[in-house]
Amino acid sequence: MEYYREELFPFVSLTALQTDKFKSGCLSATLLTQLDRETAAEYAVLPYVLRRGTTSLPDMRAFSARLDGLYGAVIEPRVRKLGEIQGLGFISRFSEDRYLPGNPGVLEEVIRLTADLWLSPNTRGGLFQSAYVDSERQKLLERLAAMRNDRQGWALRRLVENMCAFEPYAVSAYGSEEEAEAIHYVKLTKDYRTLLASSPMEFFYCGSQPGPRVADMLREALMLLPRGEIDLELGTDVRLNAVEAQPRFFSEEMNLTQGNLAVGFRLGECMEDPDEAAIRVFNGLYGEDLNSKLFLNVREKQSLCYDVISSVDILKGIMTVYAGIDLDKYQPALDEILHQLDLIREGEITEEELTAVRNFTAAKLRSVPDDCLALERFYLRQTVQGLDASPLEMAALAESVTRDRLVEIARGVETDAVFFLKGEDEE
Repeated sequence: MEYYREELFPFVSLTALQTDKFKSGCLSATLLTQLDRETAAEYAVLPYVLRRGTTSLPDMRAFSARLDGLYGAVIEPRVRKLGEIQGLGFISRFSEDRYLPGNPGVLEEVIRLTADLWLSPNTRGGLFQSAYVDSERQKLLERLAAMRNDRQGWALRRLVENMCAFEPYAVSAYGSEEEAEAIHYVKLTKDYRTLLASSPMEFFYCGSQPGPRVADMLREALMLLPRGEIDLELGTDVRLNAVEAQPRFFSEEMNLTQGNLAVGFRLGECMEDPDEAAIRVFNGLYGEDLNSKLFLNVREKQSLCYDVISSVDILKGIMTVYAGIDLDKYQPALDEILHQLDLIREGEITEEELTAVRNFTAAKLRSVPDDCLALERFYLRQTVQGLDASPLEMAALAESVTRDRLVEIARGVETDAVFFLKGEDEE
C-alpha cells in the first residue's frame, strides 16, 4: 500500500492509500468538532439531514437512484466519538472501475456526490426542509431510546457518564434525548453553516487510484467549501488519576435477570507520552484476548461471569471492563477483576502469556489492511492523535513490548468508578 497525505485547503486534509488489493474502494469525509453536551445531538443529526437530498437530487429516492446507477455505490452518514472530539460525515463504498465495463469513473462521481451533500443541500428559502429535520430528529430519538436495549452498551455508557460526569467525554456521540428534542430546522441550518466554515475536515481514500489524483478530484469538487476562522482548540483533556482516592460506586435498576458490571480505570502515567503499541498489548493481556487474565480466570476457572472483556480508549486514557454476571456474583466478580490487575502489577506474567498476547495484538493489527473500513477507522484515530504509524509498523512495535513495560503500565492504572446494572429486586 502506498501512503499519501496532503492538505487540500486550510485544515482540510486527505489521507490516501493506493492499493489493488480490493474490488471496492472506500472514501470518507469527516468533519471534526469539539464534543459538547449542548450541541452533540444537533450535530449528530446533521449528516442524516444532509443525506436527505441535494440541489440536483432533491430527495432520498433520487439520491438512491443515482447511487444505483453507479453500480450500487453506497454513501452513508457516520457519527463518531474520538476521545472528546465528535466526528460527523459520510463514508462510501463503491466498485473499482477496473471491474466495471467502460471505465465509468465511479470514484469521481462519488466524490462529487459527497461534496454536494456537504455544500449543496436541498433547502427552501435558504433553510433546511423542516419535514426532513423533523423526521431525522424522531429517528435520532428512537436511536437513543434503543440504546437501553443493549445491556452491555448501556452499562458501559452509564459507567462513563458517571465516571466522567464533569468531562465532555461523558457525552454520547449522538448526544442526549433532552437535547435531541430541541433540534429545530432554523437553528440547525445556521449552525451547519458555522460548523462547515470553522471545523477541520479529514478525507480518507483507499483504492487503486494514486493519492495525488484523488487530491485533485477533491480539490475540484470542494472549490466552494467555505473556510473561515478555524477552531484550533480541538482536543481531549486526559486525566491521569482517578477523581477520588477511592473508587466511586454507582448502580441502576432494570427489569433483568443478569447483572451487568462495568469498571472504569484511568491509565495513569503512561498517558504522559502514550506508547500505543504497549497499551494495546497491556489491554490484550488483561482482558481483550481469549487468553487474557480476565477471561481465563474470572470466566473459565472461577465461573464468576458469563462473559468479560476489557477495552481501552487511548485518546482519553481510559480503560473499561465489562462482565455479564449472575446478580449474586457482583462482589466476588469485582474482587477478582481487580485482583487480576494486581497480578500484572506484581509482574506475574508468564513467558507463554507474554508471547501469546504479543502475537494476538500483532495479528489483530496485521489484519487491519485486509479491510478498507478498518483502515479508515485506524487512520482517522491516528490523525486525531497526531500520529502516522501504519498498522504493520504498530504490529512490529507490539511484538517488542517487554514484561517490564506491561508492569509499568499496570502500576500506573487507577480504579476510578464501578457501575452495576442490576435487577429491580436486588438490594
